[in-house]
Amino acid sequence: MAFGCGAGVYFALLREPQIWTGFAGLALAAVLLLAVNRWSRSRVLTASVVLAACFLAGLAMATLRTEGAKAPVAPAEARPQRLEGWVMDVASPGQGGPRLLIAPSRIGDWAPAATPIRVRITLRGGYLPAPGEPISVLAVINSPPQPASPGSYDFARDAFFQSVGGVGFALGPVQTWYPRELPPWRLRMTMRVNALRWALTRRIVDTLGISTGGLAAAMTTGHEAFIPKAQVDDLRAAGLAHIISISGLHMAIVGGFVFALARFGVAAWPWLALRISGKKLAAGLALASVLAYLILSGAPPPAERSAVTAAVAFGAILVDRQAISLHALGLAAFVVLILQPEAVTQPGFQMSFAATAALVALAEAWPHPVKEINTPWPIRIVQGLWTWTLAGAAASFVAGTATSPFAMQHFNRVSTWGLISNLVTEPISGFLMMPGLAIGAVLAPFGLGKWPLEVAGFAIDLMNRVAHIAATAPYAVLNVASGPEWALPVAFLGLLWLCLWKGRLRWLGLPLALAVNLAPKPPTPDAWVDGAGAAVAVRSGGDAVLFRPDVKLFGAELWARRRGLAPLKTEAARDVNYDCDHWSCTPLATAPLKIASAWNVKRPLKDGRFAQMCGSAEVVILRNDFPAESCPAPLVLTGADFARGGSAELYRQAPGRWRVVWAQDQRGRRPWTWGPDLRRSP
Repeated sequence: MAFGCGAGVYFALLREPQIWTGFAGLALAAVLLLAVNRWSRSRVLTASVVLAACFLAGLAMATLRTEGAKAPVAPAEARPQRLEGWVMDVASPGQGGPRLLIAPSRIGDWAPAATPIRVRITLRGGYLPAPGEPISVLAVINSPPQPASPGSYDFARDAFFQSVGGVGFALGPVQTWYPRELPPWRLRMTMRVNALRWALTRRIVDTLGISTGGLAAAMTTGHEAFIPKAQVDDLRAAGLAHIISISGLHMAIVGGFVFALARFGVAAWPWLALRISGKKLAAGLALASVLAYLILSGAPPPAERSAVTAAVAFGAILVDRQAISLHALGLAAFVVLILQPEAVTQPGFQMSFAATAALVALAEAWPHPVKEINTPWPIRIVQGLWTWTLAGAAASFVAGTATSPFAMQHFNRVSTWGLISNLVTEPISGFLMMPGLAIGAVLAPFGLGKWPLEVAGFAIDLMNRVAHIAATAPYAVLNVASGPEWALPVAFLGLLWLCLWKGRLRWLGLPLALAVNLAPKPPTPDAWVDGAGAAVAVRSGGDAVLFRPDVKLFGAELWARRRGLAPLKTEAARDVNYDCDHWSCTPLATAPLKIASAWNVKRPLKDGRFAQMCGSAEVVILRNDFPAESCPAPLVLTGADFARGGSAELYRQAPGRWRVVWAQDQRGRRPWTWGPDLRRSP
């Protein structure tokens, strides 16, 4: 906890600390630990010093990790460039279409020292190359996207630690490129593994079809390119979206299935059972299966964290320690944070470890009744079914409750029927789907994987039916506005207090764990503008009216959900209060907020339109760099303002008085916000 808090404080800073502070923090932490080990005689003092040392170590490791992750970042320009490089992997599709992760060899006229290590581009249909292919494509490449609104999730920070220095979209078809030399050996090995994963993905989709095989492939190889959008929407609404991401559930099922199968096999062979420890052999095979599954999945961050947790559990069995305990979970979290301090900011890490801590605490507190001797088997079956049903319901309830603060704060949605959906699908995924996928993936290269994949496909169809029923049920999804920034850390500490403390005092953490629910919501902004000044949303009661419903829709929906608003994505809802053409919008007399916007870049406005905007609006938003002094409106925002400040939220203080909150001001000056000093400066 102390180590993670130190890393969290580092990522909350507005300015990057000097690199020497990282080494100094590690040295000071080591000195404190040595001193307390040698001279301290007080347990309270020892605990306090150890926590302080771990806090400093977390702060220092995050600083050093950031320094080691620095890499070139693409400049914010919209000039087409010829991109030549190797396809590393097929990334998850975006709203614009399929996406590729590319290791570029050359980008236009950029210098080699300024060329990003990884680039992610969106294709416009057509040919989808496989990993390992050298390609050439004309594309527009920009720096990774900034937060959709001030204080929201920072996608550029994730891209920074994944060495993705540029994102963009293709302007033409993908062409074959003939490189003069081979890529580095590590890149070749990565592409070979990804090529095998992609081939297995295509084999699964060809066997089961896109409607079923897309989800099966995503849970086997991590490729989400073939999942129908309607399925994703149903799974999210039903609270089952975690099935798509390869994480703790998948690792637990694969490792647990191999562990149980190996123990049964050893026990069924008396000669072997008398000579070796079947439990340790099963743990070793389960650990190997988890590592193999990690490689097969492409090792995304959630899978890496889950593999570390599973490795700690099976490793505990190998050294005769308790596999499932809060000590083992703490060790797993410690390992993850040492390797990836940035994980403390990611919803996946927060939700997975909060849920696992709650489940382990439940397992420790769960009563273990004495089993009666010579109980008739019909009674044992009924008792077993009742126990498993009750345990499954309790586990789903506890895990859902532990992750709900993070779901509300990060994703602003609550799945009303999520508990029931997870309870119904648990046996389907645990006994049919994941074992079928695991066996099918192993046998597929030998041409024998059809029948286990069909069993998994049957289970996936059942799960999709459950998800669709839950998604179309009344009040399936509730939109919840995000709480203040301090609410989530307080809720996290409250959850940990509930899980770690023993006795009645543990309930002191309950009001803290409900901080996201109980804390008063921040004031709702009156308007939102995206980071390019191209899209505007205006609050009207509990709705968000979009000036351009077909542009920057992802950012607009993200902002609206975060503020507890319902986005109105039709031009009819906009035209009630605003007069809009293809290039601008001006307020009518009935408009709740007098805001005007012009998003034309190359074409001039119609005659008199600019004067109409400035004369009828309190806020004028101009994507181009118009001279602000030529517009008499109280507040004028131009392209230069958005280039400097990013996305913005506007609060109306009084008639003619507005407060603007910029995303860049809340991000601060960090390596993932401004890029390397040799390329750009603030």
